[in-house]
Amino acid sequence: MTHGLRPSSMKWKSLIMHNGLQHLQDALDKREKNGNLRVLQPRTGGIDFYSNDYLGLAGNEELQQLLLKKIIQNPQLLSGSTGSRLVSGNSDHTAETEQWIAREHRYPSALLFPSGYHANLALFSTVPNRHDTVIADEKIHRSVHDGCTLSYAKKLKFRHNDPEDLERILSRQKGRCYIAIESLYSMDGDVAPIQEIAGVCEKYRAGLIVDEAHAFGIFGYGLADRYQLRNKVLATVITYGKALGMHGAAVLSTGLIVSYLINFASPFIYTTSAPDVQWIGIKTGYDFLKKHPERSAGLQKNIKIFRQQRLNSISSEGSPVQAVLIPDTRKLKSLQKTLYDKGLLTYAVCSPAVKEGSERLRICIHSFNTEEEIIKLTGIIRDIL
Repeated sequence: MTHGLRPSSMKWKSLIMHNGLQHLQDALDKREKNGNLRVLQPRTGGIDFYSNDYLGLAGNEELQQLLLKKIIQNPQLLSGSTGSRLVSGNSDHTAETEQWIAREHRYPSALLFPSGYHANLALFSTVPNRHDTVIADEKIHRSVHDGCTLSYAKKLKFRHNDPEDLERILSRQKGRCYIAIESLYSMDGDVAPIQEIAGVCEKYRAGLIVDEAHAFGIFGYGLADRYQLRNKVLATVITYGKALGMHGAAVLSTGLIVSYLINFASPFIYTTSAPDVQWIGIKTGYDFLKKHPERSAGLQKNIKIFRQQRLNSISSEGSPVQAVLIPDTRKLKSLQKTLYDKGLLTYAVCSPAVKEGSERLRICIHSFNTEEEIIKLTGIIRDIL
């Protein structure tokens, strides 16, 4: 079902024309013609090769029972927060979870947000200002671009995962600069050369901000943690809707940055806080993750099985996101449907989510996928391509 305004009667068509909205309908019609109209689809049954639930924690019964036990002991966890953090929404559970996360990641401070998008929007709309420059990897998440737009900072792009190009651009700038990267990119599924980029940032005294959304839980607590770069990273964004199977995000940084966000970040100040059950769920997820390292090991085993099938993937070897480029949108959609008809759920990524000509089948590998399922999936793709 398309959630756009379709002129199914003269009444609705008249309303569109009267309000000068025909250009909206024209834009939707153009997308539909090009085969890249976005529509909401109900969640369906099948073998999951498309969700970000890399470790299978979203549907893990043991984890659910742990969380349910805490809710039964304290049903008020399910209540709404009643307001923003600065008014009535700052509960003891929220503050305690932030302090616990900061200690766990060995950062001075942490600030929780309802989602990773909110966290990036707050960070990049607030810390840089109109006199600063943000230099972002050309494939950085849309939330970073939106945050930069709100900040009025000068925004530049460097070639994807290219420290030399970053240095070339950074060396020409005057004034304060911030560098934005993801440690594991969500569409290409490739890993950033984070150590080299951190070295460039240190050389030019630029503030490095790392989005660890897809690396957290896959590579321990993320690549900045793995390579012990905490003292070279101004801020790290951790999100909990992927490997942890929960929801929400945290900005990890200094007390100064966190205090500044609390005082000046509109996405933090003017939104109702999430209910306490979300924060309790995050801490419960951390505890579960630490007790079950076999989840991550199982995921890496499955990624290796996938890579052994020798599909032409552009992604890094250890990445749970494996992207197969299929620039022909109709062929891409046809392949996705063939897989769907055989009970295999994948996701076709079209422009404008990716650059035109780089459309791809985005395949997510999970710890719970079986070798048989992976071989079936890759066999069908190989036969069609």
